Amino acid sequence: MLTLPLRLSPGQDLRRALEDTVHVHGHSAAFVLSAIGSLSEAHIRFAGAAKATVVTGKLELLSLSGSIAATGAHLHGALATDDGTVLGGHLAYGCLVRTTAEVLLGLLPDWHFTREADAATGYPELVVQPKPPAGD
Repeated sequence: MLTLPLRLSPGQDLRRALEDTVHVHGHSAAFVLSAIGSLSEAHIRFAGAAKATVVTGKLELLSLSGSIAATGAHLHGALATDDGTVLGGHLAYGCLVRTTAEVLLGLLPDWHFTREADAATGYPELVVQPKPPAGD
């Protein structure tokens, strides 16, 4: 595993920036090892909900975990509002960095992740495969 620390800047879309970073570095398999920071807007899908809820304001990113595949990310986060209320769930596109996001990614160069429809769950689920040797 290779590690990649990064700092995201104000206005960046958290999910899109992480996906782009992994792909720009030539990888198709990664995990978020650690992340903290702040958001001005969060699109968070709570358990069982069909759509994301938009939360705005001064939000603290308390934790973030998930996987990043060639076909997209699956991220879960815990956020605190300015009154200390903690929210958690699936982070969608549109989570905008307020002041900073400090992230440590674990890149897995020997692996290839995709997300494919799973008949049992009804969702695109993670498919883990060894990365084929170069030239195959």
